[in-house]
This record gives sequence, structure tokens and C-alpha cells, in this order.
Amino acid sequence: MTPTSCSIFCFSPTGTSRKIADAVARGLQQKTAAIRTHDLTRTPAERTLTGTDAVAIFAVPVYGGHAAPTALERLQQVRGDATPAVLVVAYGNRDIGPAAAELAAFVAERGFVPVAAGAFVGEHSYSTAETPIAAGRPDRQDLAEAEAFGRSVRRRLETHGTAPVDVGRLRAPRTPLLPLLRFLRFVIGYRRSRRRDAAPLLPRTDTGRCTRCGRCAAVCPTQAIARGAEERTDPARCIRCCACVKTCPAGARTFGTPFAAVLARNFRRRKANRTLPES
Repeated sequence: MTPTSCSIFCFSPTGTSRKIADAVARGLQQKTAAIRTHDLTRTPAERTLTGTDAVAIFAVPVYGGHAAPTALERLQQVRGDATPAVLVVAYGNRDIGPAAAELAAFVAERGFVPVAAGAFVGEHSYSTAETPIAAGRPDRQDLAEAEAFGRSVRRRLETHGTAPVDVGRLRAPRTPLLPLLRFLRFVIGYRRSRRRDAAPLLPRTDTGRCTRCGRCAAVCPTQAIARGAEERTDPARCIRCCACVKTCPAGARTFGTPFAAVLARNFRRRKANRTLPES
């Protein structure tokens, strides 16, 4: 098949997943296919894709080794008709866990055929100047690789049609044993030390720096922050994506999780992007 239309479905609170999806689409369309983007970051999507020449790109972040639950919620009403799907999971240089396989099963239940998948590294939502975790990624090299992946998907569609791939084979690069053990020891100790009913960690606002510009409320994907009450975060809605932290122009928002330093220390080595089939 020769794709003549491409629909991107992305959930991207900090813009990472969307950048990667856009790059994949650029390679896939090669100036011959129309691209339509459905940004699910703040609103669900309701769309059915039909036709033998339509391709869907699904791009979601990995949260704790899983496909972001909010992303899947907002994809509930998207449907395909044996429509080829390219799956993209963006992770913060640690691991993708079963996220890609979860996304593949989810879209397959809705009429899509996973024909390719990629795990791309993006700056971790907990990354800061003091605790950098894949800072600045996806960078120019990452986006070039994503575009090359898109071109390879197009070639595969032209030669193999909608033959599915086993997305379960997609794995992130291995982490050296010592950093992995240090991280796991921290996680076990942290879980043991915290009471089950302990309040969840939430982004905080420095009221002395906050200008009440409303930017944090505007970018929050779950309406956990209300305009006019920017100093508060609703713990029942917050998914700790840190979009508010990364976009606050005054630097008034912070997220003091102990995981940031541990991730920065143990996952500093640059991991490669992985694709299936390999581009």
C-alpha cells in the first residue's frame, strides 16, 4: 500500500511525544500524504479511520513503565478498520516496561493493525538543571532517527502492506547492572519507608515568585490547577507529568520528588532509540 493520509494521535503534556510523532510523520508522508494531528493532551479524540491508504501514528509517554493511563482513556473512542498503526512510546532514559505492548493491544482492540513501533528517549518529566535526566531529548539526532524510522515504515507498507509486527519484541537498551541494582534498592526502601496513607507528592508553588499568569492551569492536561488558584494542585487529578513545572515562566513551580536525584545518578548514560522493524 502507498499511504496517502496520516493521522497522529498524541498525548504530550511536555511536548516530547508530539515532537517525535511529528518527525516520524515527516518521514512517512514524504510530501505525498496529508497529515492530521489529534492532540489528546487536554481533550479526548473521537474519530474513525477508514480506507486502505490511511495510516495512524499513536504517540504516548511512558509513566512508570506503562503507557500513560490518561492517554489510553482519551483514545477510547478512536476506531480503525484494519488500519495500519505506527506506535511510539517516549520514555525518560530508564525503561519502557510493557508500555509498547500495552499500546499495541489497546489499538488492536479498536480495529488497528500495529505495523511498526518505536521507543524513543525524551527528557524525563522529573528532569531539572540540578537533576538532569535525558535533558534536551529528543535532540536533533533523535528527531533525525525518528524521521528515518518514518521513511522505513513507508517502505515497509509499500512492500509488505499491513503485515503486523510483534510489538512485544521491542525493548529498551539494557541498563548496566550496578546502576540498576542501586535504583531498585532505592525503590524498595522508599516503598517500605512510606506509609500507605501518606499524601502523594505534588508540584508546589512558590507564592512569592508566582505571577498568577495562569500558564500552569492552561497546560495542565487534567485540570488539576484552576486559574486564579495557581498555588494549589488537586491531588485527585494530578498525574505528575510536570508540564506546569517545565512551562512556568517565573520558575515558581517545582516538584520535589526524591526519585529525580536517583534517576539522574543511575540513568545518566545516553540510551539509544529502538525501532521495530529496525530503520
